[in-house]
Amino acid sequence: MKIALAGSYPSGTLEQFQALLPEQEFFPVESQEDYEALTDVDCVIVRILETPEAVLAHKPHLKAVIRWGTGYDSVDIQAAGRRGIRVLNTPGVNAYAVAELALGMMIALNRRMLGFWENVRQGRWDRQSLPSLSLKRKTVGLVGGGNIGRQVAALVQALGARVIYYDVFRMPPEREQELQMAFAPMEELLEQADLLSLHLPLLDSTRHILAAEQLARMKPTACLINTSRGGLVDDGALLQALRQGRLAGAGLDCVEDETSPVTQELLHTPNVIITPHIGGSTADLAESMIPVIGDAIRSLAEGKELQNVVNQAYLPEGERV
Repeated sequence: MKIALAGSYPSGTLEQFQALLPEQEFFPVESQEDYEALTDVDCVIVRILETPEAVLAHKPHLKAVIRWGTGYDSVDIQAAGRRGIRVLNTPGVNAYAVAELALGMMIALNRRMLGFWENVRQGRWDRQSLPSLSLKRKTVGLVGGGNIGRQVAALVQALGARVIYYDVFRMPPEREQELQMAFAPMEELLEQADLLSLHLPLLDSTRHILAAEQLARMKPTACLINTSRGGLVDDGALLQALRQGRLAGAGLDCVEDETSPVTQELLHTPNVIITPHIGGSTADLAESMIPVIGDAIRSLAEGKELQNVVNQAYLPEGERV
């Protein structure tokens, strides 16, 4: 099979795939334009590049699109399904990396590291000028109780925090007890959380799940963490809440629009951290991701049933599992 590695990846990724599956032909496609123009390919591995219908239209032999990560909102799964193209994701593989970033943002915001760093840069070594807080005995609210949410829960619990969570698919009571994650309705979670962390996909039903009304329920001392997807938060409403002192800080690994005036204002707002969606993209992630994707490619090549197909509902009826 001809397999395109679309976009940028950690150094050595192409070579590792070639060594793992020497019988397959791997080749890189780096730009969005080259990805769209590509025609002769059986399978695509994609991380950051967009896969709308226009990208799928000129690939008559394409059998599968494999996402390097969990989210698949950058792929038109309906258009892929209509063409008989399976879209796979890799849930849980990079969960530890996203969870680490979420924890790091919580600590940096709670300890007011940005503010103290700026003070020291200006020669002010006062340790009392900002309200630095620990995670111990704080309530961490998680919106989303999946792989990443559960790993965040374990990390913050190790530092003495209490965890509550909301998910449309509630875990069984025995699982909640095992993980020490107490379920709370969304309204209660917003009101109780000292740190609120989002861990859910961007869907029509989750877009702006945190808008002005929801942000108004949060404590003015609380911090918001979003390491999931831009669009889950109404960034304009978030900016206003921060400016008006109705929220203490925000850690954003993604925003609605990187070029918007709102984002520019957020970049210059005290106690706001913005990173370019690096949560699931550590340099050593390939060690975990490549074997999982390799197994999927083997199954595809051998005609076996594929796991983690996210567009089953849109495939032709005779091709659904």
